[in-house]
Amino acid sequence: MGGLQKKKFERGSATNYITRNKARKKLSLSLPDFRRLCILKGIYPHEPKHKKKVNKGSTAARTFYLLKDIRFLLHEPIVGKFRAYKIFVRKLKKAYGKTEWSAVERLKENKPTYKLDHIIKERYPTFIDALRDIDDSLCMCFLFSTFARTGKCHVQTIQLCRRLTVEWMNFVIASRALRKVFISIKGLYYQAEVMGQLITWLVPYQFAHDHPTDVDYRVMATFTELYTTLLGFVNFRLYHSLNLQYPPKLDSKTESELKEEEDYAMDSECYLEKLSALSSSLARVVSTAEEEEAQVDQFPVEGEDMENMEAREKEQKQLEAQKKLFEGLKFFLNREAPRESLAFVIRCFGGEVSWDKSVCIGSTYEMTDETITHHIVDRPTIDKQYINRYYIQPQWVYDCVNAKVLLPVEDYFMGVTLPPHLSPFVEEKDGDYVPPEKLKIMALQRGEKPAQSQEDGEEEEEEEEDQSEEEDEEEEEDDDEEEEAEKNLKKMEKQKSQGKSPHVKVTPGKVKVVDSAVLEQEEKAEEKRLAIMMMKKKEKYLYNKIMFGKKRKIREANKLAAKRKAHDDAEKLKKKARK
Repeated sequence: MGGLQKKKFERGSATNYITRNKARKKLSLSLPDFRRLCILKGIYPHEPKHKKKVNKGSTAARTFYLLKDIRFLLHEPIVGKFRAYKIFVRKLKKAYGKTEWSAVERLKENKPTYKLDHIIKERYPTFIDALRDIDDSLCMCFLFSTFARTGKCHVQTIQLCRRLTVEWMNFVIASRALRKVFISIKGLYYQAEVMGQLITWLVPYQFAHDHPTDVDYRVMATFTELYTTLLGFVNFRLYHSLNLQYPPKLDSKTESELKEEEDYAMDSECYLEKLSALSSSLARVVSTAEEEEAQVDQFPVEGEDMENMEAREKEQKQLEAQKKLFEGLKFFLNREAPRESLAFVIRCFGGEVSWDKSVCIGSTYEMTDETITHHIVDRPTIDKQYINRYYIQPQWVYDCVNAKVLLPVEDYFMGVTLPPHLSPFVEEKDGDYVPPEKLKIMALQRGEKPAQSQEDGEEEEEEEEDQSEEEDEEEEEDDDEEEEAEKNLKKMEKQKSQGKSPHVKVTPGKVKVVDSAVLEQEEKAEEKRLAIMMMKKKEKYLYNKIMFGKKRKIREANKLAAKRKAHDDAEKLKKKARK
């Protein structure tokens, strides 16, 4: 029978993909505009399963997109704006060339612009979806807010990122949503809980940037364009959920104080600086006096027993206590301490914070204030000291937040070697190595005193030594008994070889005490061994892999414990040598 001849590469998976060049031509866009459009719409290249078939038999390196994604882009309104901007640039160049300044002014006034609001609504149908994806937005905005005003990116973008990040930090302070902080080589990691979603972001240190040459800042700027729009939407919704005014405004008391410092800078700059100081509370739509604080009744969730409900209530109480960690404490930051980070963390947990007026605008009290409880210093000594306050290093604040309790200040005094800064993002499981510092913090969380725990540790060490000595003595006695029995056997063998009848002696038997727990363990071990023998080949292979993983974890934990022991022994020897 005759029929249509089947042609190669015209059906199946080959028709589902399109190369980047073809897609670009289909949309009539330049490569940079096509790249921007794909970033804004969230469309990424795909690696086909049968690349050679899709590439029509060729093995050349090509970038492929799904055809349905490119068809989806055909109806995007921004594509028309990109084309209009291309025409605008061409007309502007022509007007400049002809020195038609009136035409230049007219074109600049009618410059084509576009908004990304519809893309945000399209990509994030619900508010929770936007919160889940806010991590990258925060990281990028905090990075751009620290950039110097050079030609790498627009000044307006840097200013916008700074404004949005300050708004976010003020919201976290107002809602007391911060949970964890970690100081790393990359920067400061923060984790906040907003509407049940854990949001982690990274803030770089306030150092001058040496812009690398191998980074494409145009791609980063496109991502920032999307992220600033998203963060603006999120901030607006979050502020209204807390009954705060948006854009944020300082409360009336702080505003009156601000008028006294008008000489600082222009009004607009002064206001933004005051907001970014993070030392004062924000204005509300309805004052707190008019709000009714009604306690919500607790009912068990469907299918939840009373034990789970009690555990949930206990967790809630611990969380409420953590939110009030620094309440009643007054901090003063010395000029060398990282002001913004410490002010943000202290205010998130209910503490009051201030600094010298010459450091930054927004200080609320002087260094001479007698009610200051903690003075944060990052230098070995200080000239003038007050008796009624603690002089501590900045790490104390971060460690207290992660430990969820106020740690002893003795380990953080000026000039003291600081304890290790443990990561709060590491959760040890059974069998993992737990550092002694973590064990000490866990004891403090349980309400035990560190001095008691140290004494207990010393007593335990002494007991272990005594037990080891007793075990050694018992082993020696057993060895002596075995040696005597062997000697008797040798004597009997000699007498037999010489033809003499051995001297038979009847001795009373010794009653062996059978330990039921040991017997039970032996029975279980035997049952386990038999069960392993009866396993199928695949199951046995899987079981061996699991056991190998467990043993490796134990080996690693033992190795870390041995390293720590060697380090502690070396430190003890050094201390003895100093004495």
